[in-house]
Amino acid sequence: MFKLNTDKANISIGARGEKAAVSYLKKIGYAVLATNFCNETGRRLGEIDIIAKDGTEIVFIEVKTRVERFGKSNLPEENINKAKLYKLNKAASFYISKNKLFDAQYRFDAITIMANLKENSATLHHLKNIFI
Repeated sequence: MFKLNTDKANISIGARGEKAAVSYLKKIGYAVLATNFCNETGRRLGEIDIIAKDGTEIVFIEVKTRVERFGKSNLPEENINKAKLYKLNKAASFYISKNKLFDAQYRFDAITIMANLKENSATLHHLKNIFI
């Protein structure tokens, strides 16, 4: 359980969730390489919320944040579907190619956040290797 920054009402719940995920990753020792990465040229392939390094491994991270309503809500991870995973994979392939990281080890993780705005708190889950 952690505090979700609700000071700035003009920041979307998704953006707040991504900021919380970046803070969490830094706290556990990951190096954040990029946020909201997408290809700038050609047909848009999709977006990667966070690209980080865990030791020598590159980690492509999807962040899903949902607000708890009436004590219950859909789980954020329910929104990571086949189409989303396909786009994530395409964008990651572009990142690897662009940065010539062909020999790098990498994986795909998800960070899901369930926010309770009434109590200004949230629960974060880090799901590793979501493609396995």
